[in-house]
Amino acid sequence: MPGLDFDPIERAGELWEKHVGPADSMRLATSLMRVHQLVLAELDAAVRPHGITFARFEVLRLLSFSSRGSLPLSKIGQRLMVHPTSVTNVIDRLTADGLVDREVDSTDRRRVLASLTEEGRTVLDAATESLMRIDFGLHALPAEQQRAAFEILRILRTTDFEEPSAG
Repeated sequence: MPGLDFDPIERAGELWEKHVGPADSMRLATSLMRVHQLVLAELDAAVRPHGITFARFEVLRLLSFSSRGSLPLSKIGQRLMVHPTSVTNVIDRLTADGLVDREVDSTDRRRVLASLTEEGRTVLDAATESLMRIDFGLHALPAEQQRAAFEILRILRTTDFEEPSAG
């Protein structure tokens, strides 16, 4: 899709100001949504040759960080902040592709655990290299600006977590 010869969000902001009122928050929210689309498309393109999506990469990476080598599906959903149905669908696909094993927890038969297979580790390592090569789609920003943007956006994400108490 060819690029426009103007910034459509800036133009929308000008029209917003003319017809509605102050546009700073509309410009920022719309920019965040567009950047999300652009970055996610680049991340998915980077991991596609490895047969996964970025959402599946996130699950594989989370499983790789597990100290026990497995995680309950409910914990995966909590950590990735996604609906349980989404976790089940991703795990089903990863299992069908031989990248993840799932089994009932022997200590609590109500829980289902997921763990990486050797093939899953191989795909994860290759996909990680691909993502690192493109700087997670953020190559347009130097490291200092990436850190600053993270800190600014973290303010908007405070409902995701509790700040550690001081003292």
